[in-house]
Parts: sequence; structure tokens; C-alpha cells
Amino acid sequence: MKCTACRDGVKAPFDFTMAFQPIVSLSRRNVWAYEALVRGPDGQGAPWVLDQINDENKYAFDQSCRVKAIELAAGLFGGDADGARLSINFLPNAVYTPAACIRTTMEAADRTGFPAHRIMLEFTEGEKITDVDHVKSIIREYKARKLITAIDDFGAGFSGLGLLAEFQPDVIKLDMGLIRGIDDHPGRQAIVSGILSTSRLLGLTVIAEGIETLDEMQTLQGLGIDLMQGFLFARPALAALPDIRWPDAPPAALTA
Repeated sequence: MKCTACRDGVKAPFDFTMAFQPIVSLSRRNVWAYEALVRGPDGQGAPWVLDQINDENKYAFDQSCRVKAIELAAGLFGGDADGARLSINFLPNAVYTPAACIRTTMEAADRTGFPAHRIMLEFTEGEKITDVDHVKSIIREYKARKLITAIDDFGAGFSGLGLLAEFQPDVIKLDMGLIRGIDDHPGRQAIVSGILSTSRLLGLTVIAEGIETLDEMQTLQGLGIDLMQGFLFARPALAALPDIRWPDAPPAALTA
């Protein structure tokens, strides 16, 4: 039945939409990506939506999220091959056969004209991974199709640095628990510095999320992080792209 759904398409199990929040490059002063964040049809928060997911509808929900995000992004910032990336969260445990379950995503990109190489699919470290080999096969399949792969909430979940060795994604997003108040926390600064050193050796792109203060931003700049996401720059906008607030800050040595 699941393979038939992959072939014939799926219907969203309930109504929802997306809000978009930018991931900015401070050195280039532009938007590197927009993350699609699930919301209820009337703007209800993510928990309202996620509470409705169960084992019966998680596949349909996962597929529908991808399609909804691509369709909205194509109308808001699509088309340009060199434009901002689209970051979509996915559920690894809702992917049954990677080569089959990616078809709907690729077809949505083709149909809307959104360049597939600008799609970043991220899964959270906080989701319990029941089959490491299966997740590795998902990442291999996505990379083979030139999609970008990412681990979200890195530093907060089950396996930490072990995930990098096993999965080798393209991008990691540092959990806001590491970021919050980092300007006044030498221990977190040391941990982030260590993650950055490992990431450079592995050729990974690092994004810091959850930035709310100028001090946090400046500390992260000093550590060498350029890509950031958080309320300091913009709050998510429902089915729209928010205006970016560029904090006035002294220049820092940045790395791409």
C-alpha cells in the first residue's frame, strides 16, 4: 500500500500550511536559505500540527509537507538556479524505500520549476533513530539526486558526534540549547568550537539557530560561524517571506 502511495501520490491527512524563516549569511549579507516550518491552517503553532501525527498518517504527512513547502517556495522565491535554498524537515522513520519515497519530492520540484539542488532535507537529532543503516541509505539516495542533507538540533539528541561519523550529512544546525546565552558561557563556547573544528575536517557547513541577541551573534561570529537563523534576524512569516533585520554590529572575521 505504501509503494502504491509513492506511485499514485498522497493526500494530506489534515490541513496545514508553512511559515518561512530565513537562514542568513552575515558575510554576504543575504539569505542563504529559508526554512519551511509547519503551521496550522489558521497559523496555529507546530505543536498543534505535530500532535496530530500518528503511525497511520506519518507517511502521508511527511510527503505532503515536502510538496506544500516546494509549492509555496516556488511561488515566493523559486526559479532562479542560484537563489536561496529551501530547507524542509522530514521524518526518517516515515521513509520506507528511499528511492521510491523521494519521487513525490522530485516530481513537485519538476512541476513547479523549483531547482532540486536548492532543496535541503533535514532531520532532527532529537528523533529516535531506529535503524542507522536505513538513515544512511536515505542520505546516500538524497545526495545521489544532488539534494542537500542536514542534521537539525545538533548537540541536543541521541548520538552527538557519532551521527556525523555514521551519516556524513552536508550541513549541521547547532541546537539552540547550545546557542542560548553562549556569549556568557565558556563551556558552550568550547563545545561549539570543537564541533566547528570537526566540521571543517569533514567539509560540513555549520548553521547556528535560535539567535536572539546581538551578543550571541557576535560571539558566534568570533568562533567562525557565518550562517545564522533566529528571531534576531526575522520571525517566521505565514506563507510569506519576512523582512530581514540586519543588526548593526562591528565586523568580525567570518568563514564561509
